[in-house]
Amino acid sequence: MENKRKMLDCRMFPSDSNCSITISGTEEEIMPLAMMHLEQVHKGKDTPEMREEIRKILKDADD
Repeated sequence: MENKRKMLDCRMFPSDSNCSITISGTEEEIMPLAMMHLEQVHKGKDTPEMREEIRKILKDADD
């Protein structure tokens, strides 16, 4: 199975901080960083439901 490069753009989630962070890499690389960012910056919770929401907005990254 090919590990495609993905991108997560924080602007896809509305927030009070208007965060513009973008993370790219494989899904396996992105998810831990996204959860850490969610908890530390946005005071969110790392839950299976939140991980699923994040997976839904991952986009293929241009290589």
